[in-house]
Amino acid sequence: MDIINLLPDSIANQIAAGEVIQRPASVIKELTENSLDAGATHIQLVIKDAGRTLIQVIDNGKGMSVTDARMAFERHATSKIRTADDLFSLTTRGFRGEALPSIAAIAQVEVKTRRAEDEVGTLLVISGSKVEKQEPCACPVGTSISVKNLFFNVPARRKFLKSEETEFRNIFTEVERIILVNPEVDFTLTKNGVQTWQFPATNLRQRIVQFQGKNINQQLIEINEQTSLGAISGFVSRPEFAKKGRAAQFFFVNGRYIRSPYFHKAIITAFEPLIAAGENPSYFIYFQVDPETIDVNIHPTKTEVKFENEQVLWQILLVTIKESLGKFNAVPSIDFDQENAPEIPIYDPTQQASMPKVHIDTHYNPFRSARSQNAPPLNWEALYKDFHTENNDEKAIELPENEPSILFDTNKTNSTSDYYQYKQRYIFTSIKSGLMIIDQYRAHTRILFDMYLEQIRSNKGVSQRLLFPEIMELSVAETEALPAIMDDLEALGFELSDLGNNAFSILGIPAALENPDAPMLIRSMIDKCIESSGCVRSEVQEAIALPLARLTAIPYGKSLSSEEIQTLINQLFACSSPNYTPDGHKIIEVISDDEIEKKMRS
Repeated sequence: MDIINLLPDSIANQIAAGEVIQRPASVIKELTENSLDAGATHIQLVIKDAGRTLIQVIDNGKGMSVTDARMAFERHATSKIRTADDLFSLTTRGFRGEALPSIAAIAQVEVKTRRAEDEVGTLLVISGSKVEKQEPCACPVGTSISVKNLFFNVPARRKFLKSEETEFRNIFTEVERIILVNPEVDFTLTKNGVQTWQFPATNLRQRIVQFQGKNINQQLIEINEQTSLGAISGFVSRPEFAKKGRAAQFFFVNGRYIRSPYFHKAIITAFEPLIAAGENPSYFIYFQVDPETIDVNIHPTKTEVKFENEQVLWQILLVTIKESLGKFNAVPSIDFDQENAPEIPIYDPTQQASMPKVHIDTHYNPFRSARSQNAPPLNWEALYKDFHTENNDEKAIELPENEPSILFDTNKTNSTSDYYQYKQRYIFTSIKSGLMIIDQYRAHTRILFDMYLEQIRSNKGVSQRLLFPEIMELSVAETEALPAIMDDLEALGFELSDLGNNAFSILGIPAALENPDAPMLIRSMIDKCIESSGCVRSEVQEAIALPLARLTAIPYGKSLSSEEIQTLINQLFACSSPNYTPDGHKIIEVISDDEIEKKMRS
């Protein structure tokens, strides 16, 4: 009996949908790219329940005929290519012919479309790959596609969708990539019945400002290079605006967003002498190359691209950015610390320099007794008082499981003098097994992280009202992410008021903070939340507490009094995990007596 069967189109489309349509953001991406390929200059997005209930894309493109509207939902039906050779000269975003049939296989789809030369349009209704209705209808030129009840017939896939905030953040990520490379197109978005975005057609620089906020305008350095292999244009941020953590970083090739760790390395290499380790510059890089020199047919998401001249383009990108940074005087001037510098006299050629004189006390004799020189007694005995006294009393501080106990010597009369601050960075103390070194900044980060996390979870943060509220402008991405963490920010003691247009007034801050840069703190917490994806509530809370702890912890270079050191140590060992920071960096290091002795033998 034969056992191999040809799959029905409905099942084949559902299998394809598993790869092409992973979440509502995938639907937005595919439909919007189709609108752009159709020549649309205005695109309206309508979303309900983060795409679960409704995704609608309305454009003013060229529309479809009656036959084309039906054929568009057949598997591998496309207007973008006709032969295999066309794959290597693509100028469109889509080309596989998989997106629309995949969407129709796992949702209820309604299409209204009309060409300019047609008097009436076409209405097409499909549910689970089954055509339920096709008839003439009155509609404007262009295409409107409504996708309702996504994954209605694949409950297992629907169950794996994340929270509304997370799914909308993924939608925003896809839309941002499309809008940033099409500044000449007008975009609007209506979310749950309220229009939340409107990006009118503009130039590229202003489109970046629309998304990232007004502050980025002064940070941008333009790059522009024309070569025989193609053109490289766009913007990079000035080195002084590089920041730790998430930065706006985008690559586009021929109007398509791509990921490229390889080209990212070229940019980091150009910035390397100008920024601190761990800092990231923002960049918006646009490649325009011959379509025959790239291959975009690698992955259904089309974000991975192979370049024929990859190594040469890497060198061109590196040189172009270095040249632009130099042209705009991006290299920072050296700022010498003159606080303790000696005074250097101005040279005067009319003045003769005198020979230096050396004064010698001819009566000084270092071997003469101190008493004979009428000096006070040296009291050598007091220096060695109690030197041989033995006291074996010890105090043990138990560390978490699988970590050794640390035994402190309590022989000294003043316990606060047991600790020594080294270079305003580390705290040294003697223990039974050797020498313990504590990183003061990391120790305080752990202490504050635990404290802030407890405040969030117990809602015990105390707010301190600002006499003069601060105005904070966020990017569109930051504004969209803020509601997901607003309750936790308020639990810490932050008070914010929405002023509209991505601007917020900071009315209050946690009472424990001293002279903080509140906008920077809030942005850091938002960025960390975006990076963490916000899937689990505890992860979101930790993503808020960690940057706040980092930014408010005792910095390196700060001198601590004996009492401050003692308090820091006591609070550290009261933490549940004193050995490591929340992100896994070591706080405590112990050098054993054996190691010290071994080094001293050499």
